[in-house]
Amino acid sequence: MKNIYSLFLIIIIALSSCTSGKKALQKGNYFSGVSKAIQRLKSDPNNKRAIETLQQGYPLTIEWSQEELDMTLSNNTAFKWEGAINIMNNVNSLARQIRQTPAARRIITNPKTYSSELNMAIEKAAAERYDAGIYELEQNTRESARVAFDHLSVADRFIPGYKDVFQKLNEAKLMATVNVVLEAIPVNATSYKLSSEFFYNQVFEYLNNRYPRESFVNFYSPNQAENIGLEQPDYVVAMGFYDFSVGNTVHSEVEKQERKRVKLETKDTTRVVYKNYEAKIKIFTDEVNSGGLLELKIHEFNNSNKLVLNNRIPGSFKWINDYAIYAGDIEALNEKQVELTKRKAVPLPPRQDLFIEFTKPIYNQLTAQLNSFFRRYN
Repeated sequence: MKNIYSLFLIIIIALSSCTSGKKALQKGNYFSGVSKAIQRLKSDPNNKRAIETLQQGYPLTIEWSQEELDMTLSNNTAFKWEGAINIMNNVNSLARQIRQTPAARRIITNPKTYSSELNMAIEKAAAERYDAGIYELEQNTRESARVAFDHLSVADRFIPGYKDVFQKLNEAKLMATVNVVLEAIPVNATSYKLSSEFFYNQVFEYLNNRYPRESFVNFYSPNQAENIGLEQPDYVVAMGFYDFSVGNTVHSEVEKQERKRVKLETKDTTRVVYKNYEAKIKIFTDEVNSGGLLELKIHEFNNSNKLVLNNRIPGSFKWINDYAIYAGDIEALNEKQVELTKRKAVPLPPRQDLFIEFTKPIYNQLTAQLNSFFRRYN
């Protein structure tokens, strides 16, 4: 019993050491170590290890933070003020935790905070990002505009509405965005017009969900492009079905003679009695095959309508209905054959539905290829 108690005491001491933050402090994780000590004091105000960690660790943390600030700001690295902001925010976070914990306030009566220094650093960081954004924007390329948008977005996060950042963000977004017109070539056969429109609408919906208006790739139908006055898109995507067939029907019949010998149970165990069953079964199969190709072409509009992608995507669908009739003993049939006898001939699916079915695998391949091509711009 004594050994069990000793082991339990060791575990408690070890857990207390971990939650007091002492180990983190010893490893040089100053903010983490002090923060853990403060949290420990919230639940256990008299915890000796947490008190010791806070007493020793907080001055070390402030000293280390000032050294890091001095080294960060003495370097000529880009966006150094953002590193300074992170350090100041961590120090301020510790100060808030101390003020919110009575036991910690009794130990650290005047925690260090950065106020005017932090405001100055935020101003400097916003200026750094804004200037970097303006520089990239002046390069007047789509790639640099995309980089400019990121810089300007960071500047706006530091100081919302900094200078004319909203106007510059719009300029960068407009320059960086790739505009694409989707041309859906209609199917000549009137009976498949609705099905092809359903397919094209699904593709358009996928692209608009995958690339919403706030993204850097915008897709338009020809009518939409005309309505907004988009005369010079970056790409034109043309999709069209060709070489397709729907409703190729195949009917087959197979007749079989089945026999089965079954052992019967009798009261006389000395005798073995069998019964023979026979049946003739005819199995019918109605099969409808549909399939075709979709041609995908992507033209670079501003480069003499250069063809940059030309793929043909296949798709197929097979509809099958099996059923059977029999004469004789049903005991002669196996389970699958019995199941077939319960089925009946059913009307063939509408050709519109068959068209939609064979386009489903095409849709998966098409959307994957479009996403693979355009995601580089997003």
